[in-house]
Amino acid sequence: MDKDNFKLLLKKANFNKRTFSEHLGLKYQSVNSWGNNGRNVPYWVESWLHLYIDNNKCKQIKDMLKDSGICK
Repeated sequence: MDKDNFKLLLKKANFNKRTFSEHLGLKYQSVNSWGNNGRNVPYWVESWLHLYIDNNKCKQIKDMLKDSGICK
């Protein structure tokens, strides 16, 4: 994954590099260096962010259904 796609997915997940690193227990300096000076974004980050984004969407739908009384 390239640096621009990483930034885009972070934004969609409502993260910045600092909050992402804190959420995962990673050093900010490591996350901040991804995509710079030849350092690639780790292979697992893209799928992790996609799953996180999708999970949040499912939670929102579940909450809306629960609030509407359709699901309990």
